[in-house]
Amino acid sequence: MIYKDFKNKKLSGLGLGAMRLPIVEGGSDAQIDEEQTARMVEYAMDHGINYFDTAYGYHDGQSESVMGKVLSRYPRESYYLATKFPGYDLSNMDKVESIFEEQLKKCGADYFDFYLFHNVYEKNIDPYMDEKYGIMEYLLKQKEAGRIRHLGFSCHGRYDTLKRFLDTYGKELEFCQIQLNYLDWKLQDAKAKVDLLNEYKIPIWVMEPLRGGKLAVLSEENTEKLRACRPDENIPAWGFRFLQSVPGVTMVLSGMSDLEQLMENTATFAEEKPLTAEEMEVLTEVADSMLDILPCTACRYCTSHCPKKLDIPTLLSLYNESRFNTTIITQMAVEAMPEDKRPSACVGCRSCEAVCPQMLKISEAMKDFAEKLEQPAGL
Repeated sequence: MIYKDFKNKKLSGLGLGAMRLPIVEGGSDAQIDEEQTARMVEYAMDHGINYFDTAYGYHDGQSESVMGKVLSRYPRESYYLATKFPGYDLSNMDKVESIFEEQLKKCGADYFDFYLFHNVYEKNIDPYMDEKYGIMEYLLKQKEAGRIRHLGFSCHGRYDTLKRFLDTYGKELEFCQIQLNYLDWKLQDAKAKVDLLNEYKIPIWVMEPLRGGKLAVLSEENTEKLRACRPDENIPAWGFRFLQSVPGVTMVLSGMSDLEQLMENTATFAEEKPLTAEEMEVLTEVADSMLDILPCTACRYCTSHCPKKLDIPTLLSLYNESRFNTTIITQMAVEAMPEDKRPSACVGCRSCEAVCPQMLKISEAMKDFAEKLEQPAGL
Protein backbone atom coordinates (compact mmCIF):
# COMPACT_ATOMS: atom_id res chain seq x y z
CA MET A 1 0.00 0.00 0.00
CA ILE A 2 1.27 3.44 -0.89
CA TYR A 3 0.85 6.16 1.74
CA LYS A 4 0.40 9.92 1.58
CA ASP A 5 1.55 12.46 4.14
CA PHE A 6 -1.11 14.58 5.80
CA LYS A 7 -0.59 16.59 9.00
CA ASN A 8 2.02 14.18 10.39
CA LYS A 9 -0.18 11.22 9.47
CA LYS A 10 0.42 8.48 6.95
CA LEU A 11 -2.84 7.91 5.08
CA SER A 12 -3.30 4.92 2.82
CA GLY A 13 -3.53 6.06 -0.78
CA LEU A 14 -6.80 4.14 -1.09
CA GLY A 15 -9.65 4.62 1.37
CA LEU A 16 -12.66 2.35 1.78
CA GLY A 17 -15.89 4.22 1.15
CA ALA A 18 -18.95 2.85 2.94
CA MET A 19 -21.65 4.08 0.55
CA ARG A 20 -21.94 0.87 -1.48
CA LEU A 21 -21.41 -1.87 1.08
CA PRO A 22 -22.70 -5.37 0.28
CA ILE A 23 -26.34 -5.93 1.19
CA VAL A 24 -28.10 -9.15 2.08
CA GLU A 25 -29.50 -11.06 -0.87
CA GLY A 26 -32.86 -9.64 -1.87
CA GLY A 27 -32.63 -6.96 0.80
CA SER A 28 -33.05 -3.20 0.68
CA ASP A 29 -30.18 -0.72 0.73
CA ALA A 30 -30.54 -0.46 4.51
CA GLN A 31 -29.93 -4.17 4.99
CA ILE A 32 -26.14 -4.29 4.97
CA ASP A 33 -24.50 -7.70 4.99
CA GLU A 34 -22.42 -7.29 8.16
CA GLU A 35 -20.55 -10.56 7.70
CA GLN A 36 -19.33 -9.64 4.21
CA THR A 37 -18.56 -6.11 5.34
CA ALA A 38 -16.47 -7.47 8.22
CA ARG A 39 -14.49 -9.64 5.81
CA MET A 40 -13.85 -6.64 3.58
CA VAL A 41 -12.68 -4.50 6.50
CA GLU A 42 -10.42 -7.31 7.69
CA TYR A 43 -8.86 -7.63 4.23
CA ALA A 44 -8.48 -3.85 4.00
CA MET A 45 -6.75 -3.69 7.38
CA ASP A 46 -4.46 -6.62 6.54
CA HIS A 47 -3.43 -4.94 3.28
CA GLY A 48 -2.67 -1.49 4.62
CA ILE A 49 -5.89 0.50 4.20
CA ASN A 50 -6.31 2.71 7.25
CA TYR A 51 -8.98 5.23 6.12
CA PHE A 52 -12.70 4.43 6.33
CA ASP A 53 -15.30 6.89 5.07
CA THR A 54 -18.97 6.77 6.01
CA ALA A 55 -21.81 9.29 6.28
CA TYR A 56 -25.06 9.92 8.13
CA GLY A 57 -27.27 9.12 5.15
CA TYR A 58 -25.43 6.20 3.55
CA HIS A 59 -27.47 2.99 3.31
CA ASP A 60 -30.57 4.74 4.64
CA GLY A 61 -28.74 5.72 7.80
CA GLN A 62 -27.25 2.31 8.58
CA SER A 63 -23.69 2.71 7.26
CA GLU A 64 -22.33 4.51 10.33
CA SER A 65 -23.75 1.90 12.71
CA VAL A 66 -22.41 -1.08 10.76
CA MET A 67 -19.00 0.47 10.18
CA GLY A 68 -18.79 1.44 13.85
CA LYS A 69 -19.61 -2.10 14.91
CA VAL A 70 -17.14 -3.71 12.53
CA LEU A 71 -14.31 -1.27 13.25
CA SER A 72 -14.77 -1.69 17.01
CA ARG A 73 -12.92 -5.02 16.65
CA TYR A 74 -9.71 -3.13 15.98
CA PRO A 75 -7.61 -0.77 18.14
CA ARG A 76 -8.92 2.76 17.68
CA GLU A 77 -5.47 4.10 16.85
CA SER A 78 -5.09 1.58 13.98
CA TYR A 79 -7.47 3.37 11.60
CA TYR A 80 -8.89 6.76 10.65
CA LEU A 81 -12.65 7.25 10.66
CA ALA A 82 -14.41 9.89 8.57
CA THR A 83 -18.05 10.93 8.49
CA LYS A 84 -20.06 13.99 7.52
CA PHE A 85 -22.72 16.46 8.66
CA PRO A 86 -25.78 15.87 6.41
CA GLY A 87 -26.40 19.40 5.19
CA TYR A 88 -27.58 18.08 1.83
CA ASP A 89 -30.92 17.89 3.67
CA LEU A 90 -31.83 21.48 4.58
CA SER A 91 -34.04 20.31 7.45
CA ASN A 92 -30.87 19.26 9.31
CA MET A 93 -29.28 22.70 9.43
CA ASP A 94 -30.50 23.49 12.96
CA LYS A 95 -29.59 20.02 14.28
CA VAL A 96 -25.82 20.01 14.09
CA GLU A 97 -25.30 19.27 17.80
CA SER A 98 -27.85 16.47 18.09
CA ILE A 99 -26.74 14.85 14.84
CA PHE A 100 -23.07 15.01 15.78
CA GLU A 101 -23.77 13.36 19.13
CA GLU A 102 -25.89 10.71 17.39
CA GLN A 103 -23.10 10.00 14.93
CA LEU A 104 -20.55 9.45 17.70
CA LYS A 105 -22.95 7.02 19.35
CA LYS A 106 -23.74 5.16 16.11
CA CYS A 107 -20.05 4.79 15.31
CA GLY A 108 -19.17 3.86 18.88
CA ALA A 109 -16.48 6.53 18.83
CA ASP A 110 -15.21 9.24 21.13
CA TYR A 111 -13.93 11.31 18.21
CA PHE A 112 -13.79 11.46 14.43
CA ASP A 113 -10.44 11.67 12.73
CA PHE A 114 -12.00 13.45 9.75
CA TYR A 115 -15.32 15.28 9.67
CA LEU A 116 -16.86 17.00 6.66
CA PHE A 117 -19.57 19.41 5.63
CA HIS A 118 -21.41 16.99 3.34
CA ASN A 119 -22.03 18.04 -0.26
CA VAL A 120 -21.67 21.80 -0.41
CA TYR A 121 -23.61 22.88 -3.49
CA GLU A 122 -25.71 25.72 -4.84
CA LYS A 123 -28.83 25.09 -2.77
CA ASN A 124 -27.26 24.63 0.65
CA ILE A 125 -24.21 26.90 0.66
CA ASP A 126 -26.14 29.84 2.15
CA PRO A 127 -27.66 27.79 5.01
CA TYR A 128 -24.26 26.18 5.63
CA MET A 129 -22.76 29.65 6.11
CA ASP A 130 -25.74 31.19 7.92
CA GLU A 131 -24.56 32.21 11.40
CA LYS A 132 -27.99 31.54 12.89
CA TYR A 133 -27.34 27.80 12.48
CA GLY A 134 -23.82 28.10 13.87
CA ILE A 135 -22.58 24.99 12.05
CA MET A 136 -18.98 26.08 11.56
CA GLU A 137 -18.84 27.55 15.06
CA TYR A 138 -20.05 24.28 16.59
CA LEU A 139 -17.71 22.08 14.55
CA LEU A 140 -14.71 24.24 15.39
CA LYS A 141 -15.57 23.85 19.08
CA GLN A 142 -15.63 20.08 18.64
CA LYS A 143 -12.26 20.28 16.95
CA GLU A 144 -10.88 22.36 19.80
CA ALA A 145 -12.21 19.73 22.22
CA GLY A 146 -10.50 16.94 20.27
CA ARG A 147 -13.72 15.31 19.10
CA ILE A 148 -12.86 16.25 15.51
CA ARG A 149 -9.22 15.93 14.55
CA HIS A 150 -9.45 17.33 11.02
CA LEU A 151 -12.25 19.38 9.44
CA GLY A 152 -13.03 19.51 5.74
CA PHE A 153 -15.88 19.43 3.23
CA SER A 154 -17.14 17.57 0.21
CA CYS A 155 -18.42 19.51 -2.76
CA HIS A 156 -20.57 18.57 -5.74
CA GLY A 157 -21.18 22.23 -6.50
CA ARG A 158 -19.84 24.12 -9.46
CA TYR A 159 -16.59 26.07 -9.55
CA ASP A 160 -18.06 29.36 -8.31
CA THR A 161 -19.72 27.61 -5.37
CA LEU A 162 -16.50 25.87 -4.42
CA LYS A 163 -14.58 29.15 -4.59
CA ARG A 164 -17.16 30.97 -2.51
CA PHE A 165 -16.96 28.37 0.26
CA LEU A 166 -13.16 28.50 0.18
CA ASP A 167 -13.15 32.29 0.26
CA THR A 168 -15.32 32.20 3.39
CA TYR A 169 -13.91 29.22 5.29
CA GLY A 170 -10.62 28.40 3.58
CA LYS A 171 -8.56 29.08 6.70
CA GLU A 172 -10.59 26.65 8.80
CA LEU A 173 -10.80 23.82 6.26
CA GLU A 174 -8.01 21.27 5.94
CA PHE A 175 -9.12 19.16 2.97
CA CYS A 176 -11.77 19.03 0.25
CA GLN A 177 -13.46 15.99 -1.30
CA ILE A 178 -14.55 16.36 -4.94
CA GLN A 179 -15.81 14.13 -7.72
CA LEU A 180 -12.71 13.53 -9.81
CA ASN A 181 -12.01 11.08 -12.60
CA TYR A 182 -10.75 11.22 -16.18
CA LEU A 183 -14.25 11.64 -17.57
CA ASP A 184 -15.27 14.52 -15.27
CA TRP A 185 -11.92 16.21 -15.88
CA LYS A 186 -13.74 17.89 -18.78
CA LEU A 187 -17.38 16.99 -18.25
CA GLN A 188 -17.66 18.66 -14.83
CA ASP A 189 -14.59 20.87 -15.31
CA ALA A 190 -12.88 19.04 -12.46
CA LYS A 191 -9.55 20.33 -13.73
CA ALA A 192 -10.52 23.89 -12.79
CA LYS A 193 -11.55 22.72 -9.31
CA VAL A 194 -8.24 20.90 -8.88
CA ASP A 195 -6.35 24.04 -9.92
CA LEU A 196 -8.39 26.12 -7.48
CA LEU A 197 -7.77 23.76 -4.54
CA ASN A 198 -4.06 23.65 -5.32
CA GLU A 199 -4.05 27.44 -5.42
CA TYR A 200 -5.57 27.47 -1.90
CA LYS A 201 -3.17 24.69 -0.84
CA ILE A 202 -6.10 22.47 0.15
CA PRO A 203 -5.31 18.72 -0.13
CA ILE A 204 -7.70 16.86 -2.42
CA TRP A 205 -9.80 13.88 -1.42
CA VAL A 206 -11.34 12.02 -4.38
CA MET A 207 -14.82 10.51 -4.63
CA GLU A 208 -16.23 8.61 -7.62
CA PRO A 209 -12.80 7.76 -9.07
CA LEU A 210 -14.48 5.30 -11.45
CA ARG A 211 -17.69 7.29 -11.95
CA GLY A 212 -19.85 4.83 -10.02
CA GLY A 213 -18.28 1.90 -11.87
CA LYS A 214 -18.80 3.32 -15.35
CA LEU A 215 -15.04 3.55 -15.91
CA ALA A 216 -14.45 -0.01 -14.73
CA VAL A 217 -15.64 -1.49 -18.03
CA LEU A 218 -15.03 0.22 -21.37
CA SER A 219 -15.89 -0.53 -24.96
CA GLU A 220 -13.75 -3.10 -26.74
CA GLU A 221 -12.18 -0.37 -28.87
CA ASN A 222 -11.20 1.78 -25.89
CA THR A 223 -10.02 -1.24 -23.94
CA GLU A 224 -7.62 -2.15 -26.75
CA LYS A 225 -6.26 1.41 -26.87
CA LEU A 226 -5.35 1.29 -23.19
CA ARG A 227 -3.98 -2.25 -23.30
CA ALA A 228 -1.69 -1.25 -26.14
CA CYS A 229 -0.07 1.19 -23.71
CA ARG A 230 -0.02 -1.02 -20.62
CA PRO A 231 -0.78 -4.66 -21.43
CA ASP A 232 -0.71 -5.77 -17.80
CA GLU A 233 -2.87 -2.97 -16.36
CA ASN A 234 -6.55 -3.70 -15.82
CA ILE A 235 -9.13 -1.16 -16.93
CA PRO A 236 -10.23 0.09 -13.47
CA ALA A 237 -6.57 0.70 -12.62
CA TRP A 238 -6.38 3.36 -15.35
CA GLY A 239 -8.82 5.47 -13.34
CA PHE A 240 -6.56 5.25 -10.31
CA ARG A 241 -3.34 5.80 -12.29
CA PHE A 242 -4.92 8.97 -13.68
CA LEU A 243 -5.50 10.21 -10.14
CA GLN A 244 -1.94 9.34 -9.18
CA SER A 245 -0.94 11.78 -11.93
CA VAL A 246 -3.01 14.72 -10.61
CA PRO A 247 -1.15 17.18 -8.34
CA GLY A 248 -2.67 17.65 -4.91
CA VAL A 249 -4.52 14.33 -4.66
CA THR A 250 -3.96 12.85 -1.20
CA MET A 251 -6.83 10.41 -0.64
CA VAL A 252 -8.72 8.30 -3.20
CA LEU A 253 -11.99 6.84 -1.91
CA SER A 254 -13.64 3.92 -3.60
CA GLY A 255 -17.10 2.66 -2.66
CA MET A 256 -16.35 -1.03 -3.10
CA SER A 257 -19.26 -3.42 -2.76
CA ASP A 258 -17.55 -6.80 -2.64
CA LEU A 259 -14.26 -8.43 -1.70
CA GLU A 260 -13.20 -8.98 -5.29
CA GLN A 261 -13.31 -5.25 -6.06
CA LEU A 262 -11.42 -4.51 -2.86
CA MET A 263 -8.70 -7.04 -3.68
CA GLU A 264 -8.27 -5.70 -7.20
CA ASN A 265 -8.11 -2.05 -6.14
CA THR A 266 -5.79 -2.77 -3.23
CA ALA A 267 -3.40 -4.50 -5.60
CA THR A 268 -3.39 -1.40 -7.81
CA PHE A 269 -2.38 0.77 -4.85
CA ALA A 270 0.54 -1.46 -3.98
CA GLU A 271 2.61 0.94 -6.06
CA GLU A 272 2.35 4.37 -7.62
CA LYS A 273 2.53 4.36 -11.42
CA PRO A 274 1.46 7.79 -12.75
CA LEU A 275 0.73 8.15 -16.44
CA THR A 276 3.26 9.39 -18.93
CA ALA A 277 2.39 12.30 -21.21
CA GLU A 278 1.74 9.86 -24.04
CA GLU A 279 -0.50 7.65 -21.88
CA MET A 280 -2.42 10.68 -20.67
CA GLU A 281 -3.04 11.68 -24.27
CA VAL A 282 -4.46 8.25 -25.06
CA LEU A 283 -6.66 8.32 -21.97
CA THR A 284 -7.94 11.76 -22.96
CA GLU A 285 -8.90 10.35 -26.35
CA VAL A 286 -10.77 7.54 -24.61
CA ALA A 287 -12.62 10.02 -22.40
CA ASP A 288 -13.51 12.24 -25.35
CA SER A 289 -14.91 9.27 -27.25
CA MET A 290 -17.30 8.59 -24.38
CA LEU A 291 -18.72 12.10 -24.36
CA ASP A 292 -21.52 13.34 -26.57
CA ILE A 293 -21.60 17.00 -25.65
CA LEU A 294 -22.74 20.27 -27.17
CA PRO A 295 -19.63 22.40 -27.80
CA CYS A 296 -20.80 25.53 -26.01
CA THR A 297 -17.92 28.01 -25.58
CA ALA A 298 -19.80 30.19 -23.05
CA CYS A 299 -19.51 33.27 -25.25
CA ARG A 300 -22.87 34.33 -23.75
CA TYR A 301 -24.23 35.91 -26.94
CA CYS A 302 -27.32 33.80 -26.30
CA THR A 303 -28.07 35.19 -22.85
CA SER A 304 -28.48 38.74 -24.08
CA HIS A 305 -31.16 37.58 -26.53
CA CYS A 306 -33.09 35.26 -24.22
CA PRO A 307 -36.47 36.79 -23.25
CA LYS A 308 -36.48 34.62 -20.09
CA LYS A 309 -32.92 35.66 -19.16
CA LEU A 310 -31.83 32.04 -18.77
CA ASP A 311 -28.19 31.28 -17.97
CA ILE A 312 -27.90 29.16 -21.10
CA PRO A 313 -24.16 28.30 -20.89
CA THR A 314 -24.61 26.93 -17.36
CA LEU A 315 -27.72 25.01 -18.37
CA LEU A 316 -25.94 23.54 -21.40
CA SER A 317 -23.04 22.47 -19.19
CA LEU A 318 -25.46 20.65 -16.89
CA TYR A 319 -27.25 19.24 -19.94
CA ASN A 320 -23.99 17.77 -21.19
CA GLU A 321 -23.59 16.00 -17.86
CA SER A 322 -27.14 14.67 -18.08
CA ARG A 323 -26.53 13.29 -21.56
CA PHE A 324 -23.86 11.06 -20.11
CA ASN A 325 -25.92 10.14 -17.07
CA THR A 326 -28.76 12.02 -15.38
CA THR A 327 -27.57 12.06 -11.77
CA ILE A 328 -28.97 13.25 -8.49
CA ILE A 329 -26.19 15.85 -8.47
CA THR A 330 -27.36 17.29 -11.80
CA GLN A 331 -30.92 17.43 -10.51
CA MET A 332 -29.84 19.17 -7.31
CA ALA A 333 -27.95 21.81 -9.26
CA VAL A 334 -31.02 22.58 -11.34
CA GLU A 335 -33.36 22.52 -8.35
CA ALA A 336 -31.17 25.15 -6.71
CA MET A 337 -32.19 27.53 -9.48
CA PRO A 338 -35.41 29.57 -9.40
CA GLU A 339 -38.17 27.80 -11.33
CA ASP A 340 -38.24 30.51 -13.96
CA LYS A 341 -34.54 29.95 -14.69
CA ARG A 342 -34.66 26.19 -15.25
CA PRO A 343 -34.68 24.41 -18.64
CA SER A 344 -38.44 24.05 -18.46
CA ALA A 345 -38.73 27.86 -18.60
CA CYS A 346 -37.46 27.94 -22.18
CA VAL A 347 -40.23 29.11 -24.52
CA GLY A 348 -38.56 27.78 -27.66
CA CYS A 349 -38.40 31.15 -29.40
CA ARG A 350 -34.94 30.34 -30.86
CA SER A 351 -33.68 33.90 -30.37
CA CYS A 352 -30.58 32.39 -28.79
CA GLU A 353 -29.96 30.15 -31.80
CA ALA A 354 -29.97 33.13 -34.14
CA VAL A 355 -26.81 34.50 -32.49
CA CYS A 356 -25.03 31.26 -31.48
CA PRO A 357 -21.61 31.09 -33.22
CA GLN A 358 -21.63 27.30 -32.80
CA MET A 359 -25.10 27.04 -34.36
CA LEU A 360 -26.30 24.89 -31.48
CA LYS A 361 -29.95 23.80 -31.34
CA ILE A 362 -30.41 25.26 -27.90
CA SER A 363 -34.20 25.14 -27.78
CA GLU A 364 -34.17 21.41 -28.54
CA ALA A 365 -31.53 20.88 -25.86
CA MET A 366 -33.61 22.72 -23.25
CA LYS A 367 -36.70 20.66 -24.09
CA ASP A 368 -34.75 17.40 -23.91
CA PHE A 369 -33.08 18.46 -20.66
CA ALA A 370 -36.41 19.31 -19.05
CA GLU A 371 -37.73 15.87 -20.01
CA LYS A 372 -34.62 14.13 -18.63
CA LEU A 373 -35.00 15.92 -15.31
CA GLU A 374 -38.47 14.44 -14.91
CA GLN A 375 -37.00 10.94 -15.03
CA PRO A 376 -35.64 9.12 -11.94
CA ALA A 377 -31.95 9.89 -11.47
CA GLY A 378 -29.10 7.57 -10.63
CA LEU A 379 -26.16 8.21 -8.36
